[in-house]
Amino acid sequence: MKFNLNNALSAGLIAVFLFSACAQQKEQTSTESMEAKPNTLSQAEIDDGWMLLFDGKTTDGWRGYKKDNFPNAWMISDDGSLHIQGSGRGELGNAEGGDIIYDQVFSDFHFKVEWKVAEAANAGIFYRGVEHPDFDYIWMSAPEMQVLDNINHPDAALGKNGNRKAGSLYDLIPADPQNAKPFDEWNSAEVIARGNNIQHIQNGEVVVEYTIGSERMEALIADSKWPGINAEWGNIAMEGILGLQDHGDDVWFRNIKIKELESE
Repeated sequence: MKFNLNNALSAGLIAVFLFSACAQQKEQTSTESMEAKPNTLSQAEIDDGWMLLFDGKTTDGWRGYKKDNFPNAWMISDDGSLHIQGSGRGELGNAEGGDIIYDQVFSDFHFKVEWKVAEAANAGIFYRGVEHPDFDYIWMSAPEMQVLDNINHPDAALGKNGNRKAGSLYDLIPADPQNAKPFDEWNSAEVIARGNNIQHIQNGEVVVEYTIGSERMEALIADSKWPGINAEWGNIAMEGILGLQDHGDDVWFRNIKIKELESE
């Protein structure tokens, strides 16, 4: 039989290509298996002390702000996200809606959530809140990490220097950099609270840092809308509840989790 060098080289190249493709597919499958599915914790997160606050199937642990029940306007979507159905009535919402809270108090923590909004939608993430007898809404006494469609919602142009855009400490400190994604796209949000020191993280970047009770915060609060709403607003609790806002718009949340931190 006559040896054909060209055929041998071709066969060799094909074998190398097939081996490389198989290796690449195996590596991709391995990587995907290491990633946690939505509303679950990876083994690494479990080992690190993370707690899942929403499993994508039930609303266990959640209830309405200053209510015993869970509001009917909130539902679990087919994709496993927690969805507030828009009423079109702003924060007044309707009798079936309202802000929701997780029924547990946290002090120092690392909190994570993913959110997306419909076009021109508005909502918020609250922490260290209290169920104040004089207030019907959690935002009247708790810090808020803003959730917003920056392009189409009018609130983005209000306030000062963009301090009502997504990721901001609402009406006080603008998110910098402003890296929110457009409506209908998922954003990641994190809040780290250690004593009086707070960080907002949006899509992997620290966008807000502040210290409760600092001279800077006192000056910002004095120049905001808060004194006209709650004269004690700056006295943020050292421990409190987490909340998600019903502002009358369609908004979705998923991958809600928290890790309690040791106090400094």
